[in-house]
Amino acid sequence: MSPSQFSFTSAFILGLVGLALHRTHLLSALLCLEGMMLSLFIALSLWTLQLEMTGYSSAPMLLLTFSVCEAGTGLALLVATARTHGTDHLQNLNLLQC
Repeated sequence: MSPSQFSFTSAFILGLVGLALHRTHLLSALLCLEGMMLSLFIALSLWTLQLEMTGYSSAPMLLLTFSVCEAGTGLALLVATARTHGTDHLQNLNLLQC
């Protein structure tokens, strides 16, 4: 495993561990998701450059587009929960209550 592959894999795994273990605030969960998507974007971009295939060159941009949509949706949910509940703690959110 090359050092660049190790660093992208470890960045993704650290984001996943952060998402699994530090679930107190919605903002920290969104930041972990963005870190995971950033590591996936860089790894996919470097993979496309190493293969030198033009057919796969649109895949990193498609991933980045979905990442931006995910970030916008997450921030909208963060603002909505902060307005309704007064905080972004994930323990206070209950899906069964309207």
